[in-house]
Amino acid sequence: MTARHLLSIAEFGAAGVQRVLDLTDHMVAVNQRPNPKVPALRGRTVCNLFFEDSTRTRLSFETAAKRLSADVMTFSVGSSSVNKGESLRDTIETVAAMGVDAFVIRHRSSGAPWQVTRWTEASIINGGDGWHAHPTQALLDAYTVRGALGRGGAGTTFDGVRVAIVGDIKHSRVARSNVEVFCALGADVTLVAPRTLLPPELPTGVEVTSDLDAVIDEIDVLYLLRMQNERISDAGAPKGAMGTLVPTIREYSARFALTPERARRLGEHALVMHPGPMNRGVEIQVDPAELPGALITRQVANGVAVRMAVLFDLLAGPTTTMTGLVSEEATA
Repeated sequence: MTARHLLSIAEFGAAGVQRVLDLTDHMVAVNQRPNPKVPALRGRTVCNLFFEDSTRTRLSFETAAKRLSADVMTFSVGSSSVNKGESLRDTIETVAAMGVDAFVIRHRSSGAPWQVTRWTEASIINGGDGWHAHPTQALLDAYTVRGALGRGGAGTTFDGVRVAIVGDIKHSRVARSNVEVFCALGADVTLVAPRTLLPPELPTGVEVTSDLDAVIDEIDVLYLLRMQNERISDAGAPKGAMGTLVPTIREYSARFALTPERARRLGEHALVMHPGPMNRGVEIQVDPAELPGALITRQVANGVAVRMAVLFDLLAGPTTTMTGLVSEEATA
């Protein structure tokens, strides 16, 4: 049974995660065709409502919807009635009246996508809400690790895989969703950060350390996070400053960045990931292109296929099978 919304990994559930990962294999096959398009969502309309800046997520969803032959509406806050005082509810109800089957929503307020489900019958996909969740980023990260480790197929598990998520955990919605997805798949997760950049309530079942050097030799996946300057400012610190969270950026980098020395200590099999955008010289001081295990560009590429799978999962009719669509030439 498919879900109606994708709001968080926890609510989507382990079965939903497995379903989307398996569907993504079919979407990758579509994207490898000379004409990477299928008529799976012809007649459906997807609206991207991004109240925060975005490059990867917004373009990825636009591409994903078009490759499934959906009509795409993109909402630009800068030229909308939001600047005249229109509320989120009025915006949703206005756009929904034009005939929308799914909204992809990014908002600076945690919980906004859950609120929106009360105001429309359309499916809601959380494209990132405040510090809280970014479920499609977590799904594409899980799919990327699955492929890199050769753990594909039904019933995928990450048993025995050691994942270290390093950096600004406190303000990162990516970190929260990745903890949920990696733990749901059976990985051993360690959070690596100074105490000031850890959330007040730590997730169940994860290890925590402030010593990256103590774990760097043993990990299978090194997941680097940038310092979330804009969300730190939202929390009351001076804009563009770290406030009292870290003494200096130089000291933070010395303790938590992937330096050339730490890169040499990584195992030959170790994977290096980052959700982007990277702050070169802060959390990463080496050129990712020189790291054999770097998956950063593969994450971006997989984002289109994963978001195609999510849209298909939520919007395709019960009689539509992805296997059949992939095997036929699109008429879209």
